[in-house]
Amino acid sequence: MRFQKLDLNLLVALDALLRERSISRAAEQMHLSQSAMSSALARLRAYFDDDLLISVGRKLELTSRAETLKEAVRDVLMRVDTSIATAPEFDPSESDRKFQLAVSDYTAATLIPHVLALAVKQSRTVRFDLIPVPGRPQLALESGDADLMVISRPYALTDHPTEKLYEEELCCVVCSDSSFARAGELTLAQYEAAGHVAVQPPAMDKPSLESWFKDRYVKTKHIEVTTFSFVSAPYLVVGTDRIAIMHRRLGRLASKALPVTLFALPAPTLRLEQVQQWHRHRTRDPGLIWVRGLLHDAAARMDAEPDQSLTD
Repeated sequence: MRFQKLDLNLLVALDALLRERSISRAAEQMHLSQSAMSSALARLRAYFDDDLLISVGRKLELTSRAETLKEAVRDVLMRVDTSIATAPEFDPSESDRKFQLAVSDYTAATLIPHVLALAVKQSRTVRFDLIPVPGRPQLALESGDADLMVISRPYALTDHPTEKLYEEELCCVVCSDSSFARAGELTLAQYEAAGHVAVQPPAMDKPSLESWFKDRYVKTKHIEVTTFSFVSAPYLVVGTDRIAIMHRRLGRLASKALPVTLFALPAPTLRLEQVQQWHRHRTRDPGLIWVRGLLHDAAARMDAEPDQSLTD
């Protein structure tokens, strides 16, 4: 099919080339030979009267025209996929579709097991691919690398839809042999004077939980260890007098497997809102509507579990 003398099939090739910046990788992605992809690039260059990709050392870089085309082409293909190519109905029991969910290791450990437990009751063929939340979440949604993201509200994008899943409290975790656990209390003065483990997700420009708490309530503290992983935080306080701030649900899981004790924050309770987010053009995608409902049900299932109170 042609539109204004452009073979529309070339748009898919152009999208792959602009994303991969490699003729061989784009060809592999589209299941074409390298010569066929080179031919497609030549035709695209002739149509746009621009090189599109140029060699810089051993790499291919986008021209300024290609940079302006990148998001526009991806947007067109996303619209086609959601309005034309996507089936009008979705039956999980008959689908082998793979959904790519961008989640933190905290979400993977707490919410996702409930998602999978509910999903398997409806389908044994639907697949889930869990990928880390990228440093630039918008690119993941707009490139199609992520079908849906589960993130805290401060990380959510302003130009794509979100739905609240649940709220999460923050707590402190300490080793059960620490001076705090033996005393049975954690005061604000003790918190300020202690060494800390802080979690800073990779490539994220948002503050860590430690920094967020510090900006609001605490004047000084000593961060002795920084980690990229929420799940690792309780392991890093074991055998020490360090303190880590973490999500309460994750802390509850850690306390079942590790010699750690949970304390309420020595300040007003902080609550985080966890949301799910998807591309605005995929709001009516029947498959994603099913997944979004699954996440809501999973959040309710997770919160139906017996609670474990914190040490006050």
